[in-house]
Amino acid sequence: MPEASDADAVAAADVDGLTVGQVSAWLGVTVRALHHWDEIGLARPSLRTAAGYRLYTAADLERLHRVVVYREIGLGLDRIGVVLDDATADVPGALRAQKSRVAERIERLKQLSAGLDRMIDAHERGLLLTVEQQAAIFGPEWNPDWPAEARRRYGHTTQWQQYAERSASRTPEEWQAVADTVAALDRALGEAMDAGVAPGGPEAHRLVERHREVFAAYFPLTRQMQVCLWRMYEDDPGFAAHHDGVRPGLAAWFRRVVDADARAHGVDPDTATWQ
Repeated sequence: MPEASDADAVAAADVDGLTVGQVSAWLGVTVRALHHWDEIGLARPSLRTAAGYRLYTAADLERLHRVVVYREIGLGLDRIGVVLDDATADVPGALRAQKSRVAERIERLKQLSAGLDRMIDAHERGLLLTVEQQAAIFGPEWNPDWPAEARRRYGHTTQWQQYAERSASRTPEEWQAVADTVAALDRALGEAMDAGVAPGGPEAHRLVERHREVFAAYFPLTRQMQVCLWRMYEDDPGFAAHHDGVRPGLAAWFRRVVDADARAHGVDPDTATWQ
């Protein structure tokens, strides 16, 4: 039933009837919704003025109040009509079924909330792994401060956002698979360098493509971006040391391989930019 504080509105409806606008304000529903409920026969005003305007009686308000209550708990309009008009309807059964659906929705929302927490953490931290997990997965050379440093340098970029979105849904086991794939690529590059694979040849092009595929675990890498990345790998002491640990001179060699591949695909490595 309507609140006791609305008794005057109910009394007015009983005497003169209330307009659509008055009922809309009283119930907190739109005039459009009231018109729709009237059109489908769910809650029709019982009176009309001489000019044809709708007027709602106290009984109409009671029905409207029940419609609003059932709608707020999630029942569809068709189901509300059955509950209100079918004397044989199993109202408790309908409410229990709705309660079950609400519980399922609550569980989905909890999962969504947890996913949002992980996404926020990933955007802020990069890796959702403990220091111990990072050391176990990425090896003794790994510095757990690197993700924070990367965020300071690149947190404003699209690539950081793409990396964070991948990181948010990635388990430690999946990160281990990424690390294993990267290690396998490093070995393949070292072996290719030992074998004298020349820039511009078919095997060199396959290695460049493989690198781009492996790197996609972090974010998509265009050929221009790949050129810029290996320019940084050669120039940055930390990255150069890592690749020299695989094979001395590896970063410089594979940069030439990447540059040759870029030229073969119409990209000038001398003018390539991060795009």
